[in-house]
Amino acid sequence: DHAPLFVEQFCPFERELAVMVTRGLDGQSVVYPVVDTVQKDHICHTVTAPARLDPDLAARAADLGQRAAAAIQGVGSIGIELFLMRDGAIVINEMAPRVHNSGHYTIEACICSQFENHIRAALGWPLGSPALRAPAAAMVNLLGAGDGPAMPTGLDEALAIPGAHVH
Repeated sequence: DHAPLFVEQFCPFERELAVMVTRGLDGQSVVYPVVDTVQKDHICHTVTAPARLDPDLAARAADLGQRAAAAIQGVGSIGIELFLMRDGAIVINEMAPRVHNSGHYTIEACICSQFENHIRAALGWPLGSPALRAPAAAMVNLLGAGDGPAMPTGLDEALAIPGAHVH
């Protein structure tokens, strides 16, 4: 037996963006701020909210995410990764039907986190506000490498920064 081969053409994108959408059982949805994401070794390294985008581009990206979640009739929080193309087009790179690392910042930065809204959606409860609590937020994904005990260094310094949280 031969399996079919699927090959994708290279996508000449300018930036990587993401948007979290939470959709309830009743089809109502909330859209979190569109964020800039930076990948390092194919893993999300940083997320900055909101993305530094022209407001019209941000609105288009948010609308695309919301329409994509509705198209699959998703329920709960859905991470939608996007490419901003050089010509200004926005294309979907990936949809993750779950809470997603591009939305982990929401636990402290938004009025209602992607986690809480995910539960609200699954239970049919009203969805909470995805609005930012501050003008901006950033997340850095800390991943270790090597053998030995998982003892992070610099934790005292990180936790001494007002408003910083370590998970």
